[in-house]
Amino acid sequence: MSGDAHKEVHNKPFIIVGPIVHSEEITKLKVFDGGLIAAVNGKIVAVEETPKNLARIQKKYSVTDGCVYHLDKGQFLMPGLIDTHIHAPQYPNAGLGYDMQLLDWLKTYTFPLEKKYSDLSFAAKVYEAIVKRTLANGTTTAVYFATIHVDSTILLAKIVTHQGQRAFIGKVNMNYKTPEGYGETTKESYQKTEDFIKQIQNMKNNLILPIITPRFALSCDMELMKKLGELASRYNVHIQTHISENQGEVAAVRGLYRDCKNYADVYDKAKLLTDKTVLAHGVYLHDEELELLAARGSSVSHCPNSNTSLKSGLCDVRRLLNAGIKVGLGTDVSGGYSPSILDAIRNTLDVSIHISYGKGSNYAPLTYPEAFYLATLGGARAVALDDTIGNFKVGKDFDALIVNMKNLGPIDILGEYDTEALVQKFLYTGDDRNISKVYVAGRQVK
Repeated sequence: MSGDAHKEVHNKPFIIVGPIVHSEEITKLKVFDGGLIAAVNGKIVAVEETPKNLARIQKKYSVTDGCVYHLDKGQFLMPGLIDTHIHAPQYPNAGLGYDMQLLDWLKTYTFPLEKKYSDLSFAAKVYEAIVKRTLANGTTTAVYFATIHVDSTILLAKIVTHQGQRAFIGKVNMNYKTPEGYGETTKESYQKTEDFIKQIQNMKNNLILPIITPRFALSCDMELMKKLGELASRYNVHIQTHISENQGEVAAVRGLYRDCKNYADVYDKAKLLTDKTVLAHGVYLHDEELELLAARGSSVSHCPNSNTSLKSGLCDVRRLLNAGIKVGLGTDVSGGYSPSILDAIRNTLDVSIHISYGKGSNYAPLTYPEAFYLATLGGARAVALDDTIGNFKVGKDFDALIVNMKNLGPIDILGEYDTEALVQKFLYTGDDRNISKVYVAGRQVK
């Protein structure tokens, strides 16, 4: 793509001409082999299947010749990737501890690491690295768990702002049977969370939103969860937590909350299930729980790498989708070892195929267009931002990747391929080296 000066002129109207791919529905890709997309003030103002109206659009939006960019052969434009579940402070542990299962792994690896984030210099080092790494891998929107520490969590928000990513930032809540030196009282957890919400909102950055973050039902008691549900309602903010990740966890929740019908009912009694709630994992949800989540409009973040690495189980995404559940993809670093949503796409397809064995001919494993959807528009729906991001509809923000499959990265391109074939090759064989440029709200951030 010609015109490297674009990074310096992102505030000017621009047009990109060339192959475009996105999702309008889950079952198939929408591909323009030679399309056109125009953005003004970070928002999409025109999308065309061909460039025949280029001159008219250029004139209408006062786009100078220097801000018209033509994609080179082997390149295509696609929406930015959305990571609906990632633990920013756990990044140093990526690739460690997978000889354990969830609860032991938390005690041995995760909690000792997260305690360190009272140190702002340590936090800055890690948070700078994970935001940079996720952007390099095409994650334009990330839903971050942080730690219980307000100051370092605000620092994460500032780092995300500086690097230009779109993100939800969550200060973790933990007040029940917490590790020594890493816990809160109910009162301070509630007060610090409200203060955190106000601080994030006072940043007045439309790309950064606070998200209420009870770790899970084994780390928060019902009193605190109800208070957090009240906060979410009062400030109209998103919620994230974990659900039904591991069989031992599910059994422990059942034993702790005997007056609740199931794991989902615990959160529902606390008013934590809303149409802005993202629940990570959902491997062992019962049918009645699926009905409840669908009724509340809550979503599931599917984290296949983590579910395999920590030996939690195989999540049947087809079953979730058939139940009307909104589903996005998550890396779940460091439960998952890769910060790349491409990895999540591949693992999603692998797990779905593995689940299909023995299911019979009536069961269809997920396809690559469906996985592409889950990583883009599906993720946008999961975080209740599908009116703003997820595909290239006029009026949405321009969150996008320029992908270059011309002999870059880990694969040789040895033939002539149409755009959809290049997309397939990218999904299955590409990596961050194939992501040439990354845009968030029209600004080039990589």
